[in-house]
Amino acid sequence: MENEIKSILNETTNVIMKIQDLAPQIAQISREIIKAYRNNKKVVLFGNGGSAADAQHIAAEFVGKFYKDRASLPALAFHTNTSVLTATANDYGYEHVFERQVSSFVGEGDIAIGLSTSGNSPNVIKGLLKAKEKGAITIGFTGSKENEIEKIVDHCLKMPSTDTPRIQEGHITVGHIVCYLVEKELFS
Repeated sequence: MENEIKSILNETTNVIMKIQDLAPQIAQISREIIKAYRNNKKVVLFGNGGSAADAQHIAAEFVGKFYKDRASLPALAFHTNTSVLTATANDYGYEHVFERQVSSFVGEGDIAIGLSTSGNSPNVIKGLLKAKEKGAITIGFTGSKENEIEKIVDHCLKMPSTDTPRIQEGHITVGHIVCYLVEKELFS
């Protein structure tokens, strides 16, 4: 059992270290979010399962705080309103749950971040397509395999792994880095 623990930790460490190669993309995404916030825009995030949890976590860091006691930044995770989620899924189909919310809440210049370890989640794709149609900056957080999200977004961060838990660990690590950079730039 101890060897398995060490093996998993080694895999995680390897993925996290490879994220260093994504530093230019992470910096660009951070600049886009900083620009949006300076223009009184918002960030919306969405995903399924563990990706939904990561979206909610990142939104909380913007709304609450990361390190600094500062003004709140507008961010929403679209899966947190279960009445909207279940009503939309029931009336239109689960693939439309994020698209419908993007229609209501996203405007030109906002940031829409879709998280999907496969990069092929139909509801995330539809949400990102609707955001693009509405003039938002679209960002995908995916795994390393070729996927549909990378073909449609303005920026795609592909974690250097095909293993779902390692991809999710990469997503939250990058999310924390982005939150740190945004907060540092806006509230120094």
